[in-house]
Amino acid sequence: MTAPLLALCALRPEEWALRGGDWANALGGPPVLARTGMGPARAGQAVSTLLAAAPQGYGAVLMTGFCAALAPGTSPGEVVVADSVHCASGRSLTTDLPAVLAGKLTGLGLPVRTGPLFTADRVVRGHQRRMLHRRGLLAVDMESAAVFDRLPAGLPVAAVRVVVDTPERELLRPGTLPAGLRAFRVLRALVPALLGWHREVVGAARPGPDPAQPALPPLTHPSLPILPQEAS
Repeated sequence: MTAPLLALCALRPEEWALRGGDWANALGGPPVLARTGMGPARAGQAVSTLLAAAPQGYGAVLMTGFCAALAPGTSPGEVVVADSVHCASGRSLTTDLPAVLAGKLTGLGLPVRTGPLFTADRVVRGHQRRMLHRRGLLAVDMESAAVFDRLPAGLPVAAVRVVVDTPERELLRPGTLPAGLRAFRVLRALVPALLGWHREVVGAARPGPDPAQPALPPLTHPSLPILPQEAS
């Protein structure tokens, strides 16, 4: 039986957006959706808990949610597909089939940029944002590298983020609310592309789901909110 997708987000508004997405007909049964909390320490601990609670494992792991754009001219609501994920220590990781994921998103009519994502341990502003952009980085989040660093080797991974603030309009400035609403709608709309990527990255290498096999039981942990699937 194909293992399900593990989809992670950090914040409650991201959770609300993802709950409303179309998760029907996912490969391996209902995906496991979890909110990790913000920042690398919480994200790393959350994924370790999820791995320990699922001895059957996962077919792939995907980090999603909002991000801050580093490139001038980026608009709120644009989708960033990471082809690699970097952190301040210098570690980097290449993601799996980013072009396929970008194509699935474009097929939904969403504006997409593909490039390297940076994971920071704090909110990035002003001069630091410009310095990261000069290094060729496209956007910044606070969880992806910490999550991927805890995963077993060979597990397919992806990071897809929706821009909520830009170099021209940083968080807490006028326009943040409309930008946030736009990003919220896009995050909800992109769910079918996540499932399409999962099928491409896992389906060709593994047999399809066995309908005679029961679905994995939902994970529960008092400090780790699990997102119930809308369709279930």
